[in-house]
Amino acid sequence: MTEREVFIAVTVPVRASDIGIPQIITEAGYQRGLQMTGCSTLTLSTALDPDYADRLFAMADGLLLTGGEDLDPSNYGEESAGSRDVSPERDALEMDMAGRALERDIPILAICRGMQLLNVLRGGSLYQDLDRQRDGSLAHDRFEMFDREIHPVRFEEGTRWLRGLVPDEGMMTNSAHHQGIRTLGDGIRPVGRAEDGLVEAIEIGAGEGDAWTVGVQWHPERMLGDGSAGFDAALFRRFGEEVIRTARSRARPEVSWESLAGR
Repeated sequence: MTEREVFIAVTVPVRASDIGIPQIITEAGYQRGLQMTGCSTLTLSTALDPDYADRLFAMADGLLLTGGEDLDPSNYGEESAGSRDVSPERDALEMDMAGRALERDIPILAICRGMQLLNVLRGGSLYQDLDRQRDGSLAHDRFEMFDREIHPVRFEEGTRWLRGLVPDEGMMTNSAHHQGIRTLGDGIRPVGRAEDGLVEAIEIGAGEGDAWTVGVQWHPERMLGDGSAGFDAALFRRFGEEVIRTARSRARPEVSWESLAGR
C-alpha cells in the first residue's frame, strides 16, 4: 500500500506593500529548512477564507510557527509598552492553529514569534521591549547581523525533545528579537537560556504520548548556510522525522483537494 503524503502547515504573514496590494512575504530560509523535513507543506495565512483554512489545517500532520510581528499585548492582558507592528488577525489565526495542534498532539516547531506565541497561548507573558523592561539584558535586537552568531545558548540537562541534537557545551545563535518570555505559561519547560538568563528554547510535553513540541528564540532558517550540517539543519530534520513518525502512527481526517475547492 502506498503511504500517504505527509503535510506540515506553515503560518505566514500578510503585509502591506509599497503598491498598496497585500502580499504574503516570508523568508526563503523557511522553505530551505522545510525541504530538509521530507514533508510537503500547506501555507496558512489570514488571506484565506476561515472555513478553507480550517479544512486545510485538518490535513496537517505538523505545524511550523514562523517569526514576524510582535504579538498584540492584549493577548496577555497588557497595554502596549513597546510592542511593534502587531497583527491581531495573525495572532488569532496562529493561536487557533497552535491550540488545535496541541490538542491533536501533532509536532510543532515554533520560531522566534512562534515560541512567544506558544508561551502566551499557555497563559504566559512577554517582555514587550527587553531594553526598557529587563535590567541587564544582552543586546538581543541585532537585526543588522541576522545571519551571524551573536551569543551562546546553554541548555538544561535532561531535555527531552532536543536530546542528542544540542551540544553539551551549548551553542552560538543569531539574535534578532526585542521581546522575550517574561513569565512562563502552563506546561512550558525552559530548556535553553542566553547568558543573561533569558529563555531561548522551550519544550512542551513530557508524557509518553505527547507530540514533539519545540520553540526557539533565534532563527535557525537563517543559519543553514550552503549545506545541511550543524544544529539548525538538524533541528529541521528532526522536526520532519517526528512529523512523519507521528503521521504514520495515527489516522488523520481525510480531506480531498476537491472538497477544499468546493467541488
